[in-house]
Amino acid sequence: MPTKVIVDCSTGVTTEVELTAEEIAQREADALAYAEQKAQEEAEAIAKAAAKAEVLSKLGLTEEEAKALIG
Repeated sequence: MPTKVIVDCSTGVTTEVELTAEEIAQREADALAYAEQKAQEEAEAIAKAAAKAEVLSKLGLTEEEAKALIG
């Protein structure tokens, strides 16, 4: 079973205790939400890159040529 570490800063005592069912459920929900967020960010990055590539293609430019024109 997963555990957590509790540190009492006033005494320096460290205690390792098992997570409750509620804490485990929250950890799993947080992990799922994080994975969904990362997947959405990746999909947005892919869409942005595709749109950029399409514009460059229509202009007949490579990415390096576009950077040279802008920079």
